[in-house]
Amino acid sequence: MRRKKFNLARKRAMTDIFRKIKKLKTENKKAEAEKLLPLAYKAIDKAAKRGVLKKRTASRKKSQMAKLLKK
Repeated sequence: MRRKKFNLARKRAMTDIFRKIKKLKTENKKAEAEKLLPLAYKAIDKAAKRGVLKKRTASRKKSQMAKLLKK
């Protein structure tokens, strides 16, 4: 149970930041979204380190976030 709570917290942290970035992107606030990118990377890396995400999945998610902001 304890590990499940920690894993859910890691996943929730990632999805919350993703949502914020996507929302800012749709509102054309690209500069603010780019400021959140390091926080997204940090959340993804922590999840991968703890085994919530696999290494390649984490890499793919990082790439998708960067690609989204580059458009």
